[in-house]
Amino acid sequence: MINFRYHVVSLTAVFLALAIGLVVGTAALNGPVADSLRERVNHLGKTNQQMRQTVNNMQRELDLEEEFAAEMALAFLPGSLTDKRVIVLSLPTGRDHTEGVVKMLQTAGATVTGRLDVQDKFVSPDNNTELLELTATAAGPTGAPTANLPGNGHGVETSSALLANVLLDRTPAVAEADRKAVLASYANAGYVTSAEPVTGAAEAVVVVSGQPYPDKDADRKDESVVKIVEQFDRTGAIVVAGNGSADGNAVAVVRGDPVLAQTISTVDNANTVQGQLVTAMALKQQVDEKKAGHYGVGDSAASLLPKLPQ
Repeated sequence: MINFRYHVVSLTAVFLALAIGLVVGTAALNGPVADSLRERVNHLGKTNQQMRQTVNNMQRELDLEEEFAAEMALAFLPGSLTDKRVIVLSLPTGRDHTEGVVKMLQTAGATVTGRLDVQDKFVSPDNNTELLELTATAAGPTGAPTANLPGNGHGVETSSALLANVLLDRTPAVAEADRKAVLASYANAGYVTSAEPVTGAAEAVVVVSGQPYPDKDADRKDESVVKIVEQFDRTGAIVVAGNGSADGNAVAVVRGDPVLAQTISTVDNANTVQGQLVTAMALKQQVDEKKAGHYGVGDSAASLLPKLPQ
């Protein structure tokens, strides 16, 4: 039978082994192993510092590039869009850089006839029927043209066509009272807001968009964004000022469509000062030359900016 003395001896042996291991381990760490670890830590610290410096330098270069683009805009843009009337349509995904786009258009001398902020509600698939009904009630009491409205049951497409009719030049011209009545109907229902009051019809539109939607209804919402762009393209010169060219966003869809790409200009870096500058240049190309181009830094861009006049 194993007695108490056996247990004492066994426990003593275990603790003795642990003590010897600690002594031997400490001695080893104080030698070559410790030196090697210290060397690795020092190397990692220096590498981390170098990478941090690289990031700081890149950020500084980016800031300088933005400053350079802003100064170039002041030297190059003024007068290039004088007497051109532009409506800015801001989508939820492009809201953060809409103000910069508007500023560049104004620097170029464009008359911004208004800024209309399209709300998420407008592209939500849940509101298709309500949008169709709103189109009928908004246009019914007014003289807004409705002959060309799509009859396919797509609420976003039909509403976009009506908004394009009252926001862009038409023959015969839409009465100011009718324009205000239609816009008020959509504003009162929470589908749009006027960040800048609409003062008249425009000859061109800049649609400010962004990345694709990330939620469960992303495909249908992204499709609706493209429907908005298509309907305004039918009525006037148009530039889509986007952020990136990821699959699904308006820039990518337009560039990938051989028909839309012929009439709609795109800029994939309008979230930067450079892209906002190029947006104004692309619009000038649209209204002066009736020519579409695709600009920015994405793989699907034709070039950084439109070809400068000789």
